[in-house]
Parts: sequence; structure tokens; C-alpha cells
Amino acid sequence: MIVQFNTDKNVAGSEELKASSTSLISEELSRFSQQITRVEVHLSDEDGNKDTGNDKRCMIEARLAGMNPIAVTNQANNHEQALSGAIDKLKSSLEKATGRLKDY
Repeated sequence: MIVQFNTDKNVAGSEELKASSTSLISEELSRFSQQITRVEVHLSDEDGNKDTGNDKRCMIEARLAGMNPIAVTNQANNHEQALSGAIDKLKSSLEKATGRLKDY
């Protein structure tokens, strides 16, 4: 599973942030690693330098072999919370999608 990491101009995409995020994603999605070919993570700050709360956005798109991509979005007060929430949403979506495959 390849993890591709993207940030907007308002987010400092440090190597530490990329490494910790990639590790968390790989760990949390490990049971789907056979089906997922690539995961794209997009972190952004909706309000730039303003601190309005709930303005950090994480969009994760998982590309599964032989299926349409699954994308989820989560917003929170910081990027760690946004990433964690998006991972939880993605796991739920993946469980539904892969569960449907088993039904056939």
C-alpha cells in the first residue's frame, strides 16, 4: 500500500508529520492492505492564518484494486484530530465496501 501525502500552502508538510501520519494510516488500515493499492492524504487549513476552530481538514482517498476510489473528509481543531476522524470514517466505508464484495 502506497501512501501519498499532500498539503496546501497553509500547512507545513514536515517529514515528521508525513512519517507519523503514514505510520498511523498503515497501522489502522492494515487489515485492508491486500485490497488497497494507494492512499492519498490531503491536509489543509480552511481559514489560513486565522484560528477559528474546526478549520483543519483532512481528506483521504483509498484506491482499491478493481473498484472505484473511496474518499472521506473530516474537519477538526487540529490536523491530528482531522486525520484520526478521517481514518475512522474510511475504515467504516472500507468495511461496508469489502463486506458487499463478500456477499457475492
